Amino acid sequence: MITPGISFLSRIVASTSSICFGTVFLARLATKSGISLPPWILLLGATSSLPIGFALRILYVGIMRRRQAARMGACLASPLRGKRFGNLDIMLALVHQFNNGYPGDGMAEIVAETGTCFNFRVMFEDAIFTVEPSHIKTILVSDFENYVKGDKFKNSMSSVLGTGVFNSDGEMWKFHRSMTRPFFSHDRISHFNIFDLHAENAISQLKARFRSGYPVDVQDLMSRFTLDSATEFLFGNCVHSLSAGLPYPHNIATTEALSKKAKIAEDFAQAFADAQTIIAQRPLKAPMRTVNSFIDPILKEAIAKKQSHASGEKNLDNEDATLLDYLVQTTDRDEILNILIAGRDTTAGTLTVALYLLSTHPHVMTRLREEIMTKVGPTDRPTYDHIRDMKYLRAVINETMRLFSPVPFNVRESVNASTLPATGQLNKPIYVPPKTRYSSGFLSEFPKKDLWGPDADEFDPDRFLDERLHKYLTPKPFIFLPFNAGPRICLGQQFAYNEMSFMLIRLLQSFSSLTLHPEAQPPGTLPPADWAQAEGRKSREQFWPKVHLTIYAHGGLWVRMTEAEKAD
Repeated sequence: MITPGISFLSRIVASTSSICFGTVFLARLATKSGISLPPWILLLGATSSLPIGFALRILYVGIMRRRQAARMGACLASPLRGKRFGNLDIMLALVHQFNNGYPGDGMAEIVAETGTCFNFRVMFEDAIFTVEPSHIKTILVSDFENYVKGDKFKNSMSSVLGTGVFNSDGEMWKFHRSMTRPFFSHDRISHFNIFDLHAENAISQLKARFRSGYPVDVQDLMSRFTLDSATEFLFGNCVHSLSAGLPYPHNIATTEALSKKAKIAEDFAQAFADAQTIIAQRPLKAPMRTVNSFIDPILKEAIAKKQSHASGEKNLDNEDATLLDYLVQTTDRDEILNILIAGRDTTAGTLTVALYLLSTHPHVMTRLREEIMTKVGPTDRPTYDHIRDMKYLRAVINETMRLFSPVPFNVRESVNASTLPATGQLNKPIYVPPKTRYSSGFLSEFPKKDLWGPDADEFDPDRFLDERLHKYLTPKPFIFLPFNAGPRICLGQQFAYNEMSFMLIRLLQSFSSLTLHPEAQPPGTLPPADWAQAEGRKSREQFWPKVHLTIYAHGGLWVRMTEAEKAD
């Protein structure tokens, strides 16, 4: 949730400036009339005007919204009632839980107590949150035009996303969408040469490190694999982050020095992660300088190549053309980081969590390896047809994203007054004020048993294959939206499935077992001991899932793997 800031202060100023002016006017009028007002009266009038004006404004807005809701046959979303002024205690508690707790801490309790849709009302500004599937459908699909990213969200994200496809509305969003769509066609995303090149590099480094007797942070490895694949696929210019080599555990001293090229790659990867972590918390100048130092030379090189050709243009229908070629011809820059974040972090996060879940559910890994050996074999390179035919592999990936959504929340802002469908707690539609922020949760923190069944918080890929699929998901498809939905549905959805599937196949062809190595986790990154007293998944979680723009493992995910026998 984006906390109120300048907009909140500006509203206070707007609502009280007229009263302050009135106080000054009263003093002048009294002077001209020969009436002597004691200074304490003027001081009292000036100081009391602020809270009085603020209270009057809140009262007026509340009355008008209740009337508007009644005219539309609706009711207001249930407001949270904190113990401090402006619900500050609720906001501070949620910020603390976000930084130090398990995803969904605080929010899950509010949902259980208040219902699936409620109003935070932080500093008396509406901020509505919902996990109701019918509401999510309305916001993303049925009433799509009425729910935009909004100026507040765009301003908070502009340091990284600019006016790219994830941070724009209207015609600008349509422009970016149409520009990007051709580069995720079936023909382009079903060639796996890039995946194979970088997967082979990653697995070779895994084997070398394991043979040396050290564990590996697979989150770091997956982030480098997806970053190298994404930069080569999208821009034709790989960042070569894998060339920096794998990090050692925090308690292992090493004298290995990075080459200059590897250092650049390492700095870019770290700055890219830092920018997302602090995007809504503090200025981004330092990490973004490093990110831009990599991107700017690529753009300059592409522009120079374009200008050196007599025609000035490259045939964009050629399968060798990259998204960068198109970006150069449309002079668009912001789209680079938008697509890079989508192409790197969401996929890396899901691969990391998938490996964690396989390590804690060895029977699932055994069954998945059996499917791989049957469909692909121990050494063959997987093809698009292989992946399409592997039902259990797709179920494992889907179940991973059900429990740990790659992008846990969606933020929108209403344009006009409207309504959301009635929920189980209310028999009336919920009134939607204009210019109001809405957040919806897609995350594992809300795997409600009424939506997914009594085993909702268990990792069981078969739920996407057996009768539970038709009992729970088919009637309510909006309970599972790892790639969003509606007009903004992710264009790279199939690209992501292909990349994740390819890497998991290659890993399980090469390794027969996978175990966590908690001793290698940096201090303070293992789940706190008091989690064991919690309910649900949190009580038995063996890694610390956290969220910035996407899901990730706090401190990485350190593991050991056993190489598969050649006889496999």
